[in-house]
Amino acid sequence: MKTTRKLMLGCLAAAITCVSAAELPRLVTKDGRHALLVDGAPYVMLGAQAHNSSNYPAALPQVWQAVADAQANTLEIPVAWEQIEPVEGKFDFSYVDTLVAQAREKNVRLLLLWFATWKNTGPSYMPEWVKFDNRRFPRMVDKGGKTIYCHTPFGEETLKADRKAFVALMEHLKRTDGERHTVIMVQVQNEVGTYGTVRDYGPAAQKAFAQPVPAAVLAKQKAPVPGKSTGTWTEVYGDYAEQYFHTWAIARYIEEIAKAGRAVYDLPMFVNNALRDASVPLAPWKDNFASGGPTYDVIGIYKAAAPHIDVAAPDIYSHESVKVAATLDKFHRADNALFVPEIGNSADFARVAFAVLGRGGIGFAPFGIDYFDFSNYPLGAKATDGTMVEPFAQIYGVFRPMAKQWGQWALEGRTHGTFEGDDRKPQQIALRGWTATVSYRERQFGSQAEKDPMEGTDKPNGGLAIAQTGDNEFIVVAQRARIKFEPAGQQAGRTALYARVEEGQYDGNGQWVMARVWNGDQTDYGLNFGAQPLVLKIKIGTYQ
Repeated sequence: MKTTRKLMLGCLAAAITCVSAAELPRLVTKDGRHALLVDGAPYVMLGAQAHNSSNYPAALPQVWQAVADAQANTLEIPVAWEQIEPVEGKFDFSYVDTLVAQAREKNVRLLLLWFATWKNTGPSYMPEWVKFDNRRFPRMVDKGGKTIYCHTPFGEETLKADRKAFVALMEHLKRTDGERHTVIMVQVQNEVGTYGTVRDYGPAAQKAFAQPVPAAVLAKQKAPVPGKSTGTWTEVYGDYAEQYFHTWAIARYIEEIAKAGRAVYDLPMFVNNALRDASVPLAPWKDNFASGGPTYDVIGIYKAAAPHIDVAAPDIYSHESVKVAATLDKFHRADNALFVPEIGNSADFARVAFAVLGRGGIGFAPFGIDYFDFSNYPLGAKATDGTMVEPFAQIYGVFRPMAKQWGQWALEGRTHGTFEGDDRKPQQIALRGWTATVSYRERQFGSQAEKDPMEGTDKPNGGLAIAQTGDNEFIVVAQRARIKFEPAGQQAGRTALYARVEEGQYDGNGQWVMARVWNGDQTDYGLNFGAQPLVLKIKIGTYQ
């Protein structure tokens, strides 16, 4: 009887596992918060993006070593149109198969980047049979009538060919990975838009520009300067009309590809973009960013014109904390999950992970995480060896065992995060019943930040993420930071006292493993985090 019962329970567990494993990855939203579900549970992408040219089997060993050293759980890597369809109608997925097989061996999930009509606004990853046939696959025309480098979003044959190749890729993934879900998400195109010209002035574009703005766009994208509520692009959007029109044209093109791909294999999809500066007042395009991309000011157009795209995501390469913070603010929306799929790989960017993950971001990934001897300094690090990945590995190392719990807490609205600004000033986090003050450069025993700052803090490199797991209970993950709690709300005016502070970690199965209890010396001056990130489990009491 016991044997039969054990067998029945085993079968039930196996059935539950199979149901969970069969569930496709998907993005969910709850009260304006977001989570990526993988195998039925929240999944936080602790990502690593490989160099663009590392998408070949012979290059993968250098990629996998860096991914392992970074303690990443997700690899972002390109699949190029020219790579899978070098001859029209003849597809080669051998690289994709090698990539997926090796990812499974390494226990790493994949996010594929579809480099096709646009890669950094250009056609460099198109097959030769497309990129040099301007008659069949036309390029854009500038205001003076000159053909430019970028293919027009009004090229029907270009769209047809790109869509066909993308559908073939998605069909192949469904056949080969549909039960395993090694690939969990797909980026459609890469940093789209155009530099140097605001939009296409070809005949098809001119005709479309004279038409009324689609109702779906009007519903989601308000004019920065009030104009007519309906009408042509110029009548509604004034000086912003040409940029907004170009954005709509590209988003509409991407939608056709994403919609067709998801019809055969419904994985989550997103678009990324080369940023416009989010820290300065909004103004019409003046050749200062890639017009047509999903920049912060036109996310509404992408939501309207490309509903099969789940997320518009920023690629961050500005080293200025004010610009980084403003970008996170603009992309963190109730209708748009915060996701940083690409950020510089120099050490100063690592601390931004605390803010992204603390604010409920679904993922974070520095660019150039492989040991290819190529550096994009000054955008990223000078180093191309293990010293480049170490700052990210330190943070990923503490988050990875608790990533599932963290994703669930974020979906429930329990998490917050911040990173040290260039001004080095303290920051406050409003919690339920508490106010947390986060400061930097202070020694663990006392407050000598101005006279004698902690070693290794000559440049901003601190960050902190916090999850409020109960009314007076918290999980804090931090590095080179101090946190102090003060009662607020109904508890204001009471005196706070640490009931228990445990240093430890999660074991990967959701179980907390304590290493030591902090008291006295470790808590008298607030809770201080040094050069190595730590996880603290905190319970606070109050008295009158």
